[in-house]
Amino acid sequence: MKAALLLLALSVAPFIAAAQEPSSIQQVLQEHRDAIEKSSRRTIGPAIDAIAASGLPQAPEVLRRWQEKELWQREADGLFFYAEEAGEDPAGEDLLRLFDLDQVSEVDVVPEDDMAQLKPNSGIRNMIGAALVRFQLSDPDPQVRLSGLDSISRDPEASHLTALRAAIVDEEDTSIRARKERLVRLLEVRFGEDTATRVAAIRSFAGDLGVDVRGALNPLVTTELGAAKVLPEDVAREIRPGKDTLSAEDAYTLLVRADLAPPLIDRAEQKSALEANIDNGMVGGVAIAELDTNAARDQAYANLAQAGIVDAVATESDLDDALAAHVFFERYTLDEPEIISAALDTLRSIDRTVSLNQFFDLVLDALSLGSIYFLAAIGLAITFGVMGVINMAHGEFIMMGAYTGYVVQQFIPDYTLSIIVALPLAFAVTFAAGVAMERLVIRWLYHRPLETLLATFGISIALQQLAKNIFGTQARPLTAPDWLGGALSFNDVVSISYIRIAIFVLALIFLGLFLLVMNRTRLGLEVRAVTQNPRMAASMGINPDRINMLTFGLGSGIAGIAGVAIGLYAKVTSELGADYIVQSFMTVVVGGVGNIWGTLLGAGLIGFLQKSIEWFNPSNTLAAQTYMILFIILFIQFRPKGIIALKGRAAEA
Repeated sequence: MKAALLLLALSVAPFIAAAQEPSSIQQVLQEHRDAIEKSSRRTIGPAIDAIAASGLPQAPEVLRRWQEKELWQREADGLFFYAEEAGEDPAGEDLLRLFDLDQVSEVDVVPEDDMAQLKPNSGIRNMIGAALVRFQLSDPDPQVRLSGLDSISRDPEASHLTALRAAIVDEEDTSIRARKERLVRLLEVRFGEDTATRVAAIRSFAGDLGVDVRGALNPLVTTELGAAKVLPEDVAREIRPGKDTLSAEDAYTLLVRADLAPPLIDRAEQKSALEANIDNGMVGGVAIAELDTNAARDQAYANLAQAGIVDAVATESDLDDALAAHVFFERYTLDEPEIISAALDTLRSIDRTVSLNQFFDLVLDALSLGSIYFLAAIGLAITFGVMGVINMAHGEFIMMGAYTGYVVQQFIPDYTLSIIVALPLAFAVTFAAGVAMERLVIRWLYHRPLETLLATFGISIALQQLAKNIFGTQARPLTAPDWLGGALSFNDVVSISYIRIAIFVLALIFLGLFLLVMNRTRLGLEVRAVTQNPRMAASMGINPDRINMLTFGLGSGIAGIAGVAIGLYAKVTSELGADYIVQSFMTVVVGGVGNIWGTLLGAGLIGFLQKSIEWFNPSNTLAAQTYMILFIILFIQFRPKGIIALKGRAAEA
């Protein structure tokens, strides 16, 4: 008999379950019709949950239409429909075209007065939005799933936690799965079921650099000011009025709010109260003639308060005594020590990781700045080292290269192609200008450094004015290609722009080309010979005059290429070169005059030094440059020939 009953129960169970499952979305809405019609945030939750959990394919669309106020109810029978405007009838009444919720097919055209529009308030719309997230998290389209995760991140709720956990199981995309798991842990920090779950989630973010993690942890360790006669045990820190962030006046106000001290009366109010209570030349038992000190006036006012004539308040002389009799502190607003301890440990771990990554970011910035200085100074190192010429117009060759790039972009709108054309063209233009300058001016001033300095300084001023006359005083754009836009981000702390990376690579390329030319070509051999001993080189058939001309042109040409690179991120004006001439000279002098490896080390040293000083004082770059110059002056006192000393004409000079 029992076996027969069991068999019967098993056979009818599927039919009972099928009967309990809703057959249409209209059935679900009708089951919760009363709650939907009332549209109260307190009672609408079960209706929304029932629609979301119905398993019907129409559920997401119904929720979306409801949220957007596109769901209507027919007053005659209470059925729900989608509706859209259908014009007017002959009598001028507005009409609505109704669509079935299950088939989304047109069923009727009725007067608008026969229908009631569902208008959920903002609170109900938020609840519907939270329900829609469940469908977004399991949508076949990855972009829809990512959009759902973004929605949760912007406005997280406890209800999202269950939906997220369920969505992780079937997630096949590894990156989206990792983001879901991370978001689950973030939600557990706030909405975990118990303390152990929240603590585990908090500690899992140790060393995490995400801004969202700090946004979740910082509210857990917020504090509020407090005051008491005895310092409580569970405080974040003790505060000393007048010495920490709490002023003496604010501390006393805190005592008054906590009913630990009477209100403070200022001298003007005290004077008015005393004047109002003069009686036969006396005030509060004190003669008027004796009220010539603050202490006497305080005593008179205290006597009046004791007699009930005025309100009992504290005077300014009582402030210090009241502060000394109490302790002030900050205490955590959250009353869960385990969570607070875990949050503090994790935040300290994050701070350590941030400091380490800030150091890496500083290294990247320093390498980037050093590569810019190296590119700007390499030409000066050639001319100064080989020829002993102090070329104060070197910065203007950088400026000429930048303007060459600007002119090229006026004729070639493709930014990538224009840069490819501008680099060799800038070299050609500045090479020709350097050769002309050497032939017309420099070669007449060899071994006369002061005259050379003055002449090149005058040329630099003339070139700046010529650039102003041609291009004007406004900054001209030298636009980088789109593929150089943005930055390479390793995390929320460490990043470097693609333009800086390109300049770094360009500096390495020119270092390689320079070494190739100097060590593997006839020109390089002759340059090295003239550098070491010009008279001996001349006796071997080398023309030092020709080598000087080509060397000066080469240095100027490299400066022009540096101008194109620098112009991609700096403003292109007539003063562009002046911004780099000082750093170029410092790079050459610190590294060692005329030595390419010394120039490389000097550029790296100055880049690291400047960025390190700016790190301690980021708001004042001028101070950083000033301290850097002072350091270099001290450095030269101990090593006047630079990091790598040069043997040859420059050393003999």
